[in-house]
Amino acid sequence: MGKRTSALKNNGRIPAVVYGHKIKNVLLDIDYKDFQKVYNKAGVNSLIELNIEGEKEKKIVLIHEFQKDPVSDKVIHIDFFETSAKEEVEVKVHLVFEGVSLAVKDLGGTLIKNISELEVKALPQNLPHEIKVSIDKLNTFADRILVKDLILPKDVKASAKPDEIVVSVAQPAKVEEDLAKEITEEVENVEKVVKEKKTEDVVEDDKPEAKPAAPKK
Repeated sequence: MGKRTSALKNNGRIPAVVYGHKIKNVLLDIDYKDFQKVYNKAGVNSLIELNIEGEKEKKIVLIHEFQKDPVSDKVIHIDFFETSAKEEVEVKVHLVFEGVSLAVKDLGGTLIKNISELEVKALPQNLPHEIKVSIDKLNTFADRILVKDLILPKDVKASAKPDEIVVSVAQPAKVEEDLAKEITEEVENVEKVVKEKKTEDVVEDDKPEAKPAAPKK
C-alpha cells in the first residue's frame, strides 16, 4: 500500500488482491513475469491455482480484472476472484470471429461487430476461454448473427438478450451515407454557431448610443 506499491513495481512485482464470496480480502504482490506467463495462457476467465506464501492450500481463482499504466501499458494491479465450484459466476468472454463472409468478400460490404465480448454465466469449471463465431453465414446484407445463434458450451448461458445483434454486414453505400451524414451535421452545427454569432454582433451594433443628459437649470 502507498509508497510500498512503487517499491514493488520497481522490483518487478505487481500489487494484487484476492476476494470472493464469504472470504476476507487478501492483499498480495505477484512476480510480474510469472503473471504474464499465466495470463498469456489462461486469460481472464480460466481457473488458475494461486499459491500464497505461508498458506498450505492453494486458492482456485479467476483473473477477474487488472489495471494497466496508460503510458507503459504494463499491468499495475490485479484482482483475483476466489471461486466456489458450486456457485455460478458471470464473466465476459472474448468472441473470436472466424470464416469468410461472401457479403464482405464478393459484395464489398463492411463487417460490423456489435459485440466483441459476451457476458456469460456458468460454474467456474465450465467457463469457456473464448467463444468462436463463424461469419460464413453472412452471405447477404440482410444476414446477421444474433446472440441466440451462438454455439455455447454445455451449461453456459448468455446474459445478453437473445435477439441482440452480434455481427452483421453493412452495404458500401450505407457506410458512405452515414459518414456523409456525420460530416453534414458537423458543418450545419458550425454554420449555426457562426450565424448566431453574427446575429449577436448585429444586435450589439444596432443599439442606440446613449445621449448625455441635459444640464439642469
